[in-house]
Amino acid sequence: MVKKRKTVIGIGKRKKAVARANISEGNGKVRINSVPLDLIEPKYKRMRIKEALLIAGDLINSVNISVIVRGGGCWGQADAARTAISNGLVKWNKSNTLKKMYLKYDRSLLISDARRTEPHKPSRSSAGPRRSKQQSKR
Repeated sequence: MVKKRKTVIGIGKRKKAVARANISEGNGKVRINSVPLDLIEPKYKRMRIKEALLIAGDLINSVNISVIVRGGGCWGQADAARTAISNGLVKWNKSNTLKKMYLKYDRSLLISDARRTEPHKPSRSSAGPRRSKQQSKR
């Protein structure tokens, strides 16, 4: 007979990056896109993701976390991953103490950033949504 394992999914978004964190019973392994967290470069990106784990404390030693991140850039993916991890851990723990600790430290750990890039306007140069051609005085 196969024993079912408890699994919780947390979701995080930042700019164009979307992350899904699968949290299951385990021994504290954290993988992001099948890469162990300790091998993530640059170091600052790794530290930014570890913030969610450090605040959770001993809860991390009893779960395995697997994060899949798609889209966006390097830092957008890092922020999406940390939001997904913290949302998943709050669902897993089912207590308000961890949620309050995350909100006290940084609100973006639980709430995805709603800001998006502004779309380009028609009949302008392709440099950006608000930039126009430089005008000469004479």
